[in-house]
Amino acid sequence: MVFCAAVSIFAPAKINLYLHVVGRRSDGYHLLDSLVAFADIGDRLSAAPAAGLSLTVDGPESGAIAALGDDNLVLRAARLLAEAAAARSPRAVAYGAALHLDKRLPASSGIGGGSSDAAATLRILNTMWGCPLDPPALAALAPKLGADTPACLAARPAWVGGIGELLAPAAGLPPLGIVLANPRRPLPTPCVFAARRGAFTTSGRFDPPPGDTDAFLALLANQRNDLTDAAATLVPEIATVLACLAGLPGACLARMSGSGATCFALFADRDAAAAAAQVLARAEPQWWSAAGVLLTAPPQVEQQAGDASD
Repeated sequence: MVFCAAVSIFAPAKINLYLHVVGRRSDGYHLLDSLVAFADIGDRLSAAPAAGLSLTVDGPESGAIAALGDDNLVLRAARLLAEAAAARSPRAVAYGAALHLDKRLPASSGIGGGSSDAAATLRILNTMWGCPLDPPALAALAPKLGADTPACLAARPAWVGGIGELLAPAAGLPPLGIVLANPRRPLPTPCVFAARRGAFTTSGRFDPPPGDTDAFLALLANQRNDLTDAAATLVPEIATVLACLAGLPGACLARMSGSGATCFALFADRDAAAAAAQVLARAEPQWWSAAGVLLTAPPQVEQQAGDASD
C-alpha cells in the first residue's frame, strides 16, 4: 500500500444563500430547503503519516477548538474513517496521521466551520491512505458527523433538502464576491431551532440557477433565511450586522447564513467585496470579517511531498 507523504486541503466556509424551514420529522429534526455555496474563506487542514491519530491546532480562531480536546469533529472524522478503512482492508493496516488545523473561521457561527473541517478530514485522509473508501462509502460517513457535513464533503453549490443529507447539484452559480461578518457571538444551532416560532414555509428552489448575475440576485432576493428572527432574539447584534452589510458600497444583498450569527453580503465581484470589507473593518474593528468570492468547484487535496510506501 502506498501512502502520500503529506497532504493539505482547504476547508471552505459554507454559505446558506437562502434557508427555508419546510417541516419537522417525528424525531424532532427540522426539514430544510436551502441553496448552499462555498467561499474561498476558510480553514486549512494538513496531514502527514504517523503511528496514531493526533491533532494540533493554531490560527486566530483556534481557542474554541483547543478547548474541546479530543472531542472535536476533526478527530472524530479521522477515527470514523480509520475504523471504516480497517474494516475494508484485506490485511492489518495501521491508519494513522498527524493532523494540523489552521483555524480561521469562528466556531458556532452558522458557516459550517466544524462540518467543513470534518469533511476535509475525510477527504484528506482517504487520499493519504490510498483511497480505501470509494466516493459512495466516503459519503455514507458524512451524516454521522452532522447534518452539514454531507454538503461540506461535496463542497460545491448544491440544493439541500431533508435535514441536510439530500443534495442536488446547483451548477452555474455566478462567481459573486462575498463579505462575511460576525459580531463575535457564538450561537449554537439547537438553540436557534428551539427559539424558532411560526408556521413552516415552502421550497424556494429555482432550478437551474441563471448564470446571469442580475437575474440570479433577483431570484435570490425573493427568498429568505427563516431562522433570522429566532437567531436575532438570542443575539440582537445580528440586526446591526445585517444593516451594516446592506449599507456597504456595492452590496447587492445582505442575509444571515445558516443559524447565525454570521451574516453575508454579496457583490458583483471579488474586488468590490474586498473594497467593502475594508470599509467594514474600519467601522467595526471588533467584529470578525473576511472577504472573498463564491467557489464554483470544490477544493482539491494537495500533495506536499513525494509518496512513501508502508
